[in-house]
Amino acid sequence: MDYGFSEEDEKFRAEARSWLAAHAGPRLDRRAWERALGAAGWIGLGWSEAGHGNRTATLTQQVVWAEEYARSGAPPRSGHIGENLLAPTLVAHGDPAQKRRFLPPVAAGEELWCQGYSEPGAGSDLAAVRTAAVREGAHYRITGQKIWTSLAHEADWCFVLARTDAQERRHRGLSFLLVPMDQPGRIEVRPIRQLTGTSDFNEVFFDGARARVEHVVGGEGQGWRVAMSLLGVERGVSTLAQQIGFAAELAQVVETAVASGAVRDPVLRARLVRQWAELRAMRWNALRTLGGTTDPGAPSVAKLLWANWHQRLGELAVQVRGAEAAVGPVDWSVASPYATDADQHLFLFSRADTVYGGSDQIQRTIIAERVLGLPGEPKGAV
Repeated sequence: MDYGFSEEDEKFRAEARSWLAAHAGPRLDRRAWERALGAAGWIGLGWSEAGHGNRTATLTQQVVWAEEYARSGAPPRSGHIGENLLAPTLVAHGDPAQKRRFLPPVAAGEELWCQGYSEPGAGSDLAAVRTAAVREGAHYRITGQKIWTSLAHEADWCFVLARTDAQERRHRGLSFLLVPMDQPGRIEVRPIRQLTGTSDFNEVFFDGARARVEHVVGGEGQGWRVAMSLLGVERGVSTLAQQIGFAAELAQVVETAVASGAVRDPVLRARLVRQWAELRAMRWNALRTLGGTTDPGAPSVAKLLWANWHQRLGELAVQVRGAEAAVGPVDWSVASPYATDADQHLFLFSRADTVYGGSDQIQRTIIAERVLGLPGEPKGAV
């Protein structure tokens, strides 16, 4: 694969950069911002089916857009889950009616989505989900709990992995359901307060929530196949955009190390150089696998690389500041209790990097069993 960008890509970059400079701002209402992106044609660049997305763009142009967005200082995307997770899954597995119903509102920035996968007893072990969906005529009645659900408090819809066949176990008998969130009394969303003081994740309780039969993607009992397909696209173009943010964080840590004098410590200086070199290696690895790979371990390798790299960066962010990094805001009159600055937030939040999105243990198990051919753990082992 040619890792460079063509003249057409650079023209596309200039257009994207110009539009973002004219429209992006950190204080924009996030729903209004999604609609603005949709109206300008910037949502759904990678969708292959005409009429459902917006602009057509090559794979490298999708990378260009993701990189320029990350550099622009624009608000975090509320529509990321719908655009980058649900939409490619529907393109691959949805029927024509599902595509007509759900893809255009995502492309317009009108409907937001969240992901109903993890449960209290089934985090990284997704095959152990217990949320049940029982068919009752034209609907399924859903009962259970999901956790660590990003943006559930904003979402209009949730794609839910639920067990539709109570007689089956593990990955068999699961279905992929599209569930409307506006069901008072049937769906409850509770924010989860984190170490950082923010609430990016939620618990979601389903108490007889309803999903229409025609909103099962891929067919009843095919949820595991659809869910694994979705996880395969989760670490695509967005990984490269993520690395732009990582580079900015690393630059700030280096600047702090220089200002504090910590850079004179040869051990810390070597660690900073290593962080830079590893970030470059991650970029080349992401570009290498972006065009498609038959390696079943590639997504797991990518997750292990960036999660551990980012966690080490969080540790460096506080180490280069020394004891000062343990001190809260000087003026409590303008800060909430337990408020954190950027370095402290990076350190605290990055502790979760090796857990969410599939824990390190699960990623290594996938590599061991599916790539190296090692025997699996005995069923029922503690």
